[in-house]
Amino acid sequence: MNDLLASVLDAHGGVDRWARVHALTARMSIGGPFWGRKGWPEIFGDQTTLELDARREHIVVTPFNGVGRRSVFAVDPERVAVHTDEGVAVERRDDPRASFAGYEVTTPWDALQVAYFISYACWNYLTAPFLFTYPGVETRELEPWPEDGEAWRRLHVTFPRSIATHSTEQVFYYGADFMQRRMDYAVEVNGDVLVAQYQYTPKNFRGLVFPTQRRVHRRTPDGTADQSQSSITLDITDIAVDSHQHPSSTEPPAPAAIRT
Repeated sequence: MNDLLASVLDAHGGVDRWARVHALTARMSIGGPFWGRKGWPEIFGDQTTLELDARREHIVVTPFNGVGRRSVFAVDPERVAVHTDEGVAVERRDDPRASFAGYEVTTPWDALQVAYFISYACWNYLTAPFLFTYPGVETRELEPWPEDGEAWRRLHVTFPRSIATHSTEQVFYYGADFMQRRMDYAVEVNGDVLVAQYQYTPKNFRGLVFPTQRRVHRRTPDGTADQSQSSITLDITDIAVDSHQHPSSTEPPAPAAIRT
């Protein structure tokens, strides 16, 4: 583990604390013009709940595409479905990533493709940076990046194909407090469009720190982000952390105060 990753993990609550986490439930608002461009301007309600497994890529999004429906995504093998609240599957697709073959930025998606995208994306967002310690994930530090009057340290992360994510290679940026400021990736399922996503307002939930605002922007190959418009917005209002804890142990102290 390199020094940057070790410091980032500590700043976000520490690997010992994360080792006890088996599930997260996040409540958030999902917005931006991206969804309308894909043909689904109203697919998410005013408040969306995401329930996810912290170890394996499994996530439930409620509501999804209407009251009384939810999407369920899992891997090994990859599959996505839309269920009623009674558990009846009304739509299902195995190997959903293959359905994007030949798609471009302007290609509309069906509901299952939207479910796949938001599910794998949010699972990655909510498990990072601890995800970077999972089997098959490789990291290395790059040279610093000047932005916002600071020199942000950068972590290059390579993901194995067993993890559904935006792209195999991504770059994460951190400030002097080791909080995440930005992440760069290419969206393979959306014509490999280049993205710079910014993170804001980190908050502490039961000792773990998560950015509670995310804004997605297009970027150029030289790394310049067009921040004139956010194509996707994610705003977290609450995260419940479900942890296993030995009866004789005590909860370690929360990390030091964080910059918001």
